[in-house]
Amino acid sequence: MRLNAKLVIIMLSLLVIAMLTLFIMNQYSQTELVHEIQESSTEVSKAIQVSVEDLTSGIEAEPSRLKEYLKEARTRGINEINIISNEGEIINSSDPAKVGKRREIRKMEKGLKVVRQGKATPLSSQRPYDLVVPVIVGDEQLGYVQINLLLDNIQAIQHANSLRRLIATCMVFMLGILLTIFLAGRYTKPIHRLVDGVKKVSAGDLSVTFPVKGTDEIGELAASFNEMVAKLRERESLEKRLYEAEHLSKVGQLASGIAHEIRNPLNYISLAIDHLKSEVLPACGERQQELATLFDKIKEEVRRVNYMVVNFMNYGRPLKLRLASLSYPELIAKALPLLQGKLAEQRIEVVTELAPDLPPMQADPELLRNCLFNFITNAAQAMPGGGRITLGGRYEPATASFRLTFADQGEGIAAEDTRKIFQPYFTTKEAGIGLGLAITERIIKEHGGEILVESELGRGTVFTVVLPGQKQLEA
Repeated sequence: MRLNAKLVIIMLSLLVIAMLTLFIMNQYSQTELVHEIQESSTEVSKAIQVSVEDLTSGIEAEPSRLKEYLKEARTRGINEINIISNEGEIINSSDPAKVGKRREIRKMEKGLKVVRQGKATPLSSQRPYDLVVPVIVGDEQLGYVQINLLLDNIQAIQHANSLRRLIATCMVFMLGILLTIFLAGRYTKPIHRLVDGVKKVSAGDLSVTFPVKGTDEIGELAASFNEMVAKLRERESLEKRLYEAEHLSKVGQLASGIAHEIRNPLNYISLAIDHLKSEVLPACGERQQELATLFDKIKEEVRRVNYMVVNFMNYGRPLKLRLASLSYPELIAKALPLLQGKLAEQRIEVVTELAPDLPPMQADPELLRNCLFNFITNAAQAMPGGGRITLGGRYEPATASFRLTFADQGEGIAAEDTRKIFQPYFTTKEAGIGLGLAITERIIKEHGGEILVESELGRGTVFTVVLPGQKQLEA
């Protein structure tokens, strides 16, 4: 519902409430006023009845009788009663001092009239009325009854009713004011939140979002704001990717030049090892086998460094997988001797927990061995005081996938860094360029797999690599 419609409904509701309140108060006032008039009329009738009895009794009237009656009648506004003969003489009165005085019959107006002068009242606010009623029995008029009335009760009721209507009207308006304040706070609060959100966004915080409630203008404004922030986040993400791409491009250009310079010495070393192997080994006698193994390890390390240089050069380019059927236990058995010397220096033990029925997998042997080196190297760097690295592996027929685990007892990874460890050039080590895990993740993803990380500070880290099996690759 639109804000305009809500405001119109609120105003109409207040108008209906005010009209109903005034209608109810008016009905109550009329009922109370009618009741009071009925009570006053009853007392007037009694006063006339008493006066008629005095006129028709034939016995001299006793002023005390009217005086006694007047004690009760005053509560209903009867102030004074005079019984007047046809000649104008007051023959009985509730005020004994007036008995025997005369009134001019011609000037006496029949019915009810306001006393304009010559009438003292107990309170200045009271307005006295004279009611003159002729007393006729048969065809004979016996005299007149004059009743002085004070209609203060009716005026008090009218005043009270007016006061109640005024109070009711004020209460309705107070209700309207309170409702207006409530609605103003309700509708301005989200606007203030939007203002604060805009300030945060202008300061660079793009994590601000607002819940969209309703379809009014505020809801549309919140939806538009969320859409704007989403576009800004997308733009920021694109800018970051562009920056990273430019950065990687520059680093790649630099690395390409450095890599060419590195590969030349590596090629020379490799050729030198071949030359030494052919020239030196025949003259070594009993140590020939030992030195041959040493030469092979040196050449394997040179080949691995050369392969890493090529991967570094090609990091920004698509990988070319050379899939082959390989045995994971054999891959570990060939890779560990190359790392054994350095692991022994750091007092690190490597334990394998491989399923005995682990089938061969389809993968790129060189790239997968590179991943294995990266995981073991990172685990060793996380345990400067020594420890154990556990290499696990099993095949899950239900999902037709391999699960390879790499667990260490190192320092662990902070929760805020877990999401960053696969980003290029992110590293927490003093020595390192932050490409090891980035390259590893890329290799695993190129194989159609994924890497899962579980880490706890002070307890160690477990990397789990999930690779598709033969059935998944064929699918």
